[in-house]
Amino acid sequence: MIVSLFAARPIPYALLGILAATAAIAQTPAAGPAPGKVVRSVVETTASPAVPEFRDPKTGRVWNQNNVGNGPVGKPTPADLAFDPAGQTTRIDGVVVQRPPTALLGWSPPSAGPNVPLVSLDNPTLSAVPGKRWQVALYVDNNANGTMVPMIDCSFTNGGNAVMETRVLVPALGAGVRAGILIYGPKTELFVDRANCRIVSP
Repeated sequence: MIVSLFAARPIPYALLGILAATAAIAQTPAAGPAPGKVVRSVVETTASPAVPEFRDPKTGRVWNQNNVGNGPVGKPTPADLAFDPAGQTTRIDGVVVQRPPTALLGWSPPSAGPNVPLVSLDNPTLSAVPGKRWQVALYVDNNANGTMVPMIDCSFTNGGNAVMETRVLVPALGAGVRAGILIYGPKTELFVDRANCRIVSP
């Protein structure tokens, strides 16, 4: 019924011209990457709500970077005011190399091409294990029609300042394999609000 109502109305020639131009644009293939340029996957994630905590043995109150200096505790002390994650300047020198194990999760047909990298990363999550380390959990997909040995570089930062750089050597992944991996960052004594991970090889 809707088709007959539209058909009963005359369509202006100008509108027909716009529709024809739109159809021509829709059929134009998307531009691919420049010749010779390698497409590589990059992911970035911010810290989840879990943050380092300290329980005051006298009051039982739990303190973290989100509530220090707030609440019914009177005037902040110099120690409270000194608790400023944004003012952190400590960083771990060099590049930490790690070889974490992977968990094989599934398989899909290889899809690598001009706009699909040989290996891709997705769904990263940055979190802190209190008293231990920051960590990034993410997925690695081998989109190639052959075995790949990915290499990942991750930067843990706080307020835009580098805290730790790490190179992750991933075990060989078969064609089309999807795997989960846990990448370890600095100890939670250091504050981190963001992590950037990128494929550097292949």
